[in-house]
Amino acid sequence: MSGFAVKNGGLAVRSRQYNFPPSAYGSRLTPLGFGAILVIVLGLFVSPAAAEVAVAPGVPPIEPLYLLGIPVDFILFALTLLGVALFHHHTLYVALTGLAAITVYKLAFTGFKFGVGFAGLGLHMQHEWVILTNLFLLLMGFALLSRHFESSRIPDEMPAFLPHDWKGGLLLLVIVFVLSSFLDNIAAALIGGTMARHVFRGKVHIGYLAAIVAASNAGGSGSVVGDTTTTMMWIDGVSPLSVLEAYVAAGTAMFIFGIPAAIQQQRYSPIAKHAPSGLRIEWIRVLIVALILVVAILANVIANLKYPALLDAIPVIGLSVWAVIILTAPLRMPDWKIMPETFKGTIFLLALVTSASMMPVEKLPAAAWQTALGLGFVSAVFDNIPLTALALKQGGYDWGFLAYAVGFGGSMIWFGSSAGVALANMYPEAKSVGLWLRHGWHVAIAYVIGFFVMLAVLGWHPDAPHKKRVDMPPVLTQVAVV
Repeated sequence: MSGFAVKNGGLAVRSRQYNFPPSAYGSRLTPLGFGAILVIVLGLFVSPAAAEVAVAPGVPPIEPLYLLGIPVDFILFALTLLGVALFHHHTLYVALTGLAAITVYKLAFTGFKFGVGFAGLGLHMQHEWVILTNLFLLLMGFALLSRHFESSRIPDEMPAFLPHDWKGGLLLLVIVFVLSSFLDNIAAALIGGTMARHVFRGKVHIGYLAAIVAASNAGGSGSVVGDTTTTMMWIDGVSPLSVLEAYVAAGTAMFIFGIPAAIQQQRYSPIAKHAPSGLRIEWIRVLIVALILVVAILANVIANLKYPALLDAIPVIGLSVWAVIILTAPLRMPDWKIMPETFKGTIFLLALVTSASMMPVEKLPAAAWQTALGLGFVSAVFDNIPLTALALKQGGYDWGFLAYAVGFGGSMIWFGSSAGVALANMYPEAKSVGLWLRHGWHVAIAYVIGFFVMLAVLGWHPDAPHKKRVDMPPVLTQVAVV
């Protein structure tokens, strides 16, 4: 997300240059060239006759067009993800270009889930607006929360409480894991990133950043209030005890990725051994952070238990977070200066989530542990909200396995979860798929090992008879996690 200007609705956004390693493809393929490839692929299928049919009133959406047996929707989405991986200097540009290409293709050919033409697009966005708005509000709001937490000076005190070797880095990851069991994973990741920046004196290894994201996602995978997908299962009638079983896999994975990541970090920049002298904790900021988190949790739980329909009508959790931020501003002013950079990272994620919501995913393979394992890898590049909704509608899964797979799987790539994007906004050097995979190799290994440990310990026990809402909309509750 750097070195270009994009205008969206008249709002000019310009990002700054970061010193990334040069791409091996930089001299051969530019973002402009990548955009041209998307247009060429799209042009192979667009014709005036097709467009005329597609926007005709009352015509139902057409089946996807296929190229070599693959829906063109997925080809365009895959090209977008490939562009994000190759051009980590220009991720926002690539994501918006991909979204535009997918939208034009569906306007011209297949229509959307709820209709064709611009009317179908409008209905689609009407269906998605709550989850997208919630995600926007939470990413922006929790960025301000992390600055309140940092300014409270509590992170500066952390060296006094952490072991002074690699075990200190591991304990910090465990703290993030525990926080995420009852907090939103975005908040847990940002708090972890803030603490890491202070205890490691501003030098945080990319492998350790991947581990922070993995800890925040793993910690929420076994709690019905810790992740959007597990909350969806709870609403649909899945027992919280069934979801709790995910901690067998998540706890195993925590140490599989946590120990190598902590050793990586200790070799890269050892943990500070002493807190700075003369520190004074700003308890007002601590109170603001606590209020934001408590109100977000209460809004989530109360709305789910008492007013579930409200969650489909307005972005309850995002609005509650911003209500506290605004009401407490007279006590301590938020750091509004971080909003422009946070805004760009947020728009990037929203572009990917919106593109994913347009994919023609109408069914999943037969419910089995192999399918659940595969969904974890899919969720690294695909929005896990519709995947979870489809699995609930299909039934026959062991929900502990599914909760772990779709919750933790997004950690494998930096843009695979909202927590990853939020942390990458704080650490722009993490916005490289190649570096993330190279240095965060332990996350993917931990995912697989954790899954099979759970399979060996608990076995696969499909829970077919849970209470279903067959007409459940594909997007529910708090924040979309990609």
